[in-house]
Amino acid sequence: GVGYYAYVHALLFRGNLNFQNEWLHGNPSFLLGRVDAEGHLNAEQFTANGHVGNHFAVGASILWTPYLIVVHGAVLALDHLGWHIPADGYSRPYLVTMALATAFYGFLALWLGFLLAREYFGEPAALVATLGIWFGSSLPVYMYFNPSWAHAPAAFVVALFLWYWHRTRSTRTLRQWVLLGLIGGLMVDVYYPNGVLMLLPLGDALGAYRTMLPEVRERAAEFGRLFTSHLAFAVSAIVAYLPTLVTREILYGTPFTFGSYDSQRWSWKAPALGSVLFSADHGLFVWTPLVALAVAGLALFARRKRYPGVYLLLVFLAFYYLIACYGDWDGIASFGNRFFVSLTPVFVIGLAGLLDAAWRWGGDRRLAWRGGCALVALLVAWNLGFIFQWGTQLVPARGPVSWRSMVYN
Repeated sequence: GVGYYAYVHALLFRGNLNFQNEWLHGNPSFLLGRVDAEGHLNAEQFTANGHVGNHFAVGASILWTPYLIVVHGAVLALDHLGWHIPADGYSRPYLVTMALATAFYGFLALWLGFLLAREYFGEPAALVATLGIWFGSSLPVYMYFNPSWAHAPAAFVVALFLWYWHRTRSTRTLRQWVLLGLIGGLMVDVYYPNGVLMLLPLGDALGAYRTMLPEVRERAAEFGRLFTSHLAFAVSAIVAYLPTLVTREILYGTPFTFGSYDSQRWSWKAPALGSVLFSADHGLFVWTPLVALAVAGLALFARRKRYPGVYLLLVFLAFYYLIACYGDWDGIASFGNRFFVSLTPVFVIGLAGLLDAAWRWGGDRRLAWRGGCALVALLVAWNLGFIFQWGTQLVPARGPVSWRSMVYN
C-alpha cells in the first residue's frame, strides 16, 4: 500500500515524485531490507535517475485524489479554527478517507456487476451472486482490511469498462469509442494486468472487419468510419495511459518499463496453471471455492450464448494465463489469489449464470433456489472464517497453509 499511496501523497504535499519520505513512513515489514542501520534508504532503492524505484501503478492514487484534496482543504480550514490536526497526509482523516474511497469503489464494482448480471440472468440470481462474491471472494480483504492496495479500485474500473462496453456495443458512436478508450487507459493505469480486458473491443473490431471483408469495396465508406472509430479508441486509451508513461519516464528514465516487474521471472512456456488454482499457497479455487463455481458459470454462459459468455470466458482464461506466467503468481502476502480481484464483476456474472442454470434445470425450482442460496451462504461462511484466520495470523499470510490446521481452527 505504501507504493500505491505514495503518488498522491508526494504530489499533494511536495509537488514531485521523490518518494524517500513515503518509503520511510512505511510499516516495519515494508522497511525491512530497505533501510540501513541508521534508518536511511539503501542505495538499491534508487533508480539510475536518482528517484526511489516505485513499480506500483499510479491509477489508484488518481482515483483517491479528488477525495483527498477535499479532505486536505477541510483539515487546513480546521487547523485555522484551532483543531491542530496534522495536515501531513498520514493523519487519520487522510487515511480514513482513502479507505472509505476504496470501499466505495469496491461497492461500485459490485453494483455494476449486479447490473450486468441482472440483464443477463434476472434480478434474483444477480442479487445472490453479488452478495456471494462480495463476501465469498478475496474482495472484502482488499475493500476493508488492506484498502491502500489497488485491487478494489481495479475491480471498479474493470466493472466500469465492462458495463460501458456492453451498453454501447450494438451502436457505438465515435464519441463512445473515445470514452471507452479513456476508461480502458485508466483501467490499465490502476492495475497493469487489467489490459487483458482490451480483448473485448479487439474482438468487436475483428468481428466487424471480418463481416465487411467480402464487401469491402461496396462498403468502403462504412469501413473508413469504423477504422476511424477504432483509431480514436486506441489514441484515447494511450492518452488516458499517459500518467503511467510519464511517471515511468520520471522515475526510470524511460516510459516503457514496469520497474522490478521487468526483472521478474516470466514463465511463458511453462506457466504454473495448476498451482494458481489449486495450490495451498493462495490457490484461487481452494482458497475461495465460490470463485470456482463462478468460473463454471462462465463456461455454461459461453456454451448457452456466444455473446458475451465466450468473450468473458476468454478474458478470464487470458488473465489466468498471464498470472500463471508471473514468477510471484501466489501474490506473496495475499488472501487467496489477490490478482483476480480485478475480475470481480466477471465472477458476479459467472456465479449468476450458474445459479440461473441450476434454478432453470432443477426439477423442483423452489428446492433448487433454496439449495443454491444455502451453498452460497455456506461458502461465504467458509470465506469469512478463513479471512479471520488470515487476519489474526492463525494461518500464514505468506506461503502455503496447512489445510488440517485451517479446518481445525
